[in-house]
Amino acid sequence: MPRLTKRVVDSYKPNGRDYFVWDDQLPGFGLRVFASGSKSYLIQYRHSGRTRRATIGKHGVFTPEQARLEAKVLMGDIAKGEDPAELRFVKHKDPTVSELIDLYMREGPVMKPNKKESTWVADGRNLDIHVRPLIGNRKLKSLTRVDIQKFQADVTSGKSARKAQKTKPRGKSVVRGGAGIGARSTGSLSAMLTFAVERGLIDYNPAYGVRLNKRRKMERFLSSKELKALGEVLSEEAKQTEHVWVVAAIRLLILTGCRKGEILGLKWSQVDDEHNVLRLPDSKTGAKTVPIGQPVLDLLADLPRLGQSEYVLPSIKSDGPLVGLQKAWEDIRKKAGLDDVRLHDLRHSFASIAVAGGSSLFIVGKILGHKDSRTTEIYAHMADDPLKATVNSTSMKIAGLLGGTAKQVSNENTGAVPRMAAE
Repeated sequence: MPRLTKRVVDSYKPNGRDYFVWDDQLPGFGLRVFASGSKSYLIQYRHSGRTRRATIGKHGVFTPEQARLEAKVLMGDIAKGEDPAELRFVKHKDPTVSELIDLYMREGPVMKPNKKESTWVADGRNLDIHVRPLIGNRKLKSLTRVDIQKFQADVTSGKSARKAQKTKPRGKSVVRGGAGIGARSTGSLSAMLTFAVERGLIDYNPAYGVRLNKRRKMERFLSSKELKALGEVLSEEAKQTEHVWVVAAIRLLILTGCRKGEILGLKWSQVDDEHNVLRLPDSKTGAKTVPIGQPVLDLLADLPRLGQSEYVLPSIKSDGPLVGLQKAWEDIRKKAGLDDVRLHDLRHSFASIAVAGGSSLFIVGKILGHKDSRTTEIYAHMADDPLKATVNSTSMKIAGLLGGTAKQVSNENTGAVPRMAAE
C-alpha cells in the first residue's frame, strides 16, 4: 500500500472491475478505481458497529494532498461520533423531517453526552408519535415558522392522538392531545431543528420565536385534614402483607420530597443512616444527596427485606424495583377522598409544609434538588404566616425591652398618649 501521490494515483489503470488502493500513512484513506477508469478518493471507517465508506471527491477535482487534508477533517468528525456518509447523504438529498428524526436520534446523543438518557427517550417519543405523523413527509428546508405554529396547534387539538395500542402483554399506550403535549412536542422539534442547523442542513431554526403553549401550573398541596385521612388509609393498607412496600413508597415520597423515580429506584446501598442521608447517584438534576429525618430512618429500619434484592422497595415478581405504584395509588387516594391528588403532589406537599413551617425557599430548594431557584418560588405564598409570626414576635420582644407593650409602641408612633403599665 503506497502513499497516495499524483504519480501513484495516475499509475493505476482500470482492469474491468472496481478496486481500492489504500494509503500507507493515513489509515482509512484510499482511492477507488472504477471499471470505467474514473477515480475517486474516499475514507473507510467504522460507525455504530458497521463499516462505512464516504466519498471525498473525484481525482482531478481533488489532488491527492487536498483529498488527504479532507480525509483528516472527516476522521476528526468521526472521532466526535459523527457519520460523514450519513451526513453527506442527507445533505445531498434535502432530507424529509422523518429522515432527520432518524439521524438526530442516532447521532444526537453522541454530540450531546450531557443530555440525560431519559430526556432523549422523551424526545424520541414526541418525535415519533407527534412530529413524524404530522410533518414527517415535509422537506426539511421547506419548513417555516408558520408550519411550526400550525404543528403545535394540531397536536394541541388532538390531530396526532390515537386510540390505545398494546405495547406489552399487560401494557398499552394512549396518545392524547392537549396544551402540555403540544408544547413539549414543539420543544422536542425545536431541539432537533437546532441540531440540523449545527450540522449545516439548514441555515436557521424555523421554530425560533414560536411561542409555546402556556402550561397549567399544578400546585396541589395536601391540607392537615387530608394528610390525616391519607394516613388512616395507609395504616389500614399496611395490614395487608402484599401492600407493605406500596404503603412504604407513598410514605417515603411525602416524608422526603423525592421524585417517584428516585424512591422506586432507591437501593439499600444508597441509604446512609450514619449521616441521615440518601446518596442518589442519578436523578432528574444529576447525582444528589437527600437529607432525611428520623421518621424516614424508622420506616426504613422496619421495612422487611425480600430475599437478596438490592432495592428498598422490591418487586415480588422480579429482581427489579416495585411496579404498579400508580394503580395502587389510584385505589388508595380514592379511599382517602383525594381523587384529584397525583403522586407528584406528595412532593409539593412536603415542600409547602416545610415553607409554611418557616424554612427558607433556598433551603427547601436544596432539599428538593432544584437547580433553578425560580422552580421553588411556587411555594413562596406558603411563607406568609411564618413571616407574620416572626414580625409579631420580634416587635413584641422590642416592645418589652422598651418597657411597654406592642400597643403602646404603636400609640407612640401615631402621637397618641399611651397608658403606661404599672411598674
